[in-house]
Amino acid sequence: MSGNELGVPVVFRLGSLDITDTVVTTWAIMLAFGAIAAFVSHRLKDDEPARWQIAIEGIVATIEAAIVDVLPQAGRRVLPFVATLWLFIVVANLIGLVPGMHAPTRDLSATAALAALVFFSTHWFGIRAKGLRAYLRHYVEPSVILLPFHIISEFTRTLALAIRLFGNMMSLEMAALLLLLIAGFLVPVPLLMLHVVEALVQAYIFGMLALVYVAGALQSRELEQRNE
Repeated sequence: MSGNELGVPVVFRLGSLDITDTVVTTWAIMLAFGAIAAFVSHRLKDDEPARWQIAIEGIVATIEAAIVDVLPQAGRRVLPFVATLWLFIVVANLIGLVPGMHAPTRDLSATAALAALVFFSTHWFGIRAKGLRAYLRHYVEPSVILLPFHIISEFTRTLALAIRLFGNMMSLEMAALLLLLIAGFLVPVPLLMLHVVEALVQAYIFGMLALVYVAGALQSRELEQRNE
């Protein structure tokens, strides 16, 4: 398996297009989520639910509670997006524990794509809630002088979102590799636990920041609804 100019392993090529292990793993995770969703949606029961259904409902309820704490009025509206984001990043971070596989989130292109998704989704939620003109107006409030600063802030926070997840996951995998090279397999359990905890923490931080950005886009709309 060769690597591209960024050092990411290339699984195969389609003409001049390199298909890296990041792309393959990401699509595998998405297909797995799609298959699980299709399986679950056709087997849900209102009476006497199975244990797996109770577990899934518990996960969704926990995520929903965290979202509603930040967005009481629009929690259910953003639940599918934020919940999917959280679950995807958790799996993407943890998949690096599988022998021979690497976490897609240790690749800057993957985290940049996730950050771009948050960027566009934030504006989509804001425009949908308030309308295009009302949403764009907040960039010149309280003064039009602040417009350049608002625009710069939008791009810098998106860049920071991508680099934060990439940097943490890359350093985590490098630290795990160094420890294994130095100590061999004498400390596998603590190392695995560290990886699991850090993967969950990074997924939570990314998802919570995305939720905060969406909440900022919807904030004025919710304030209007509360004052009515």
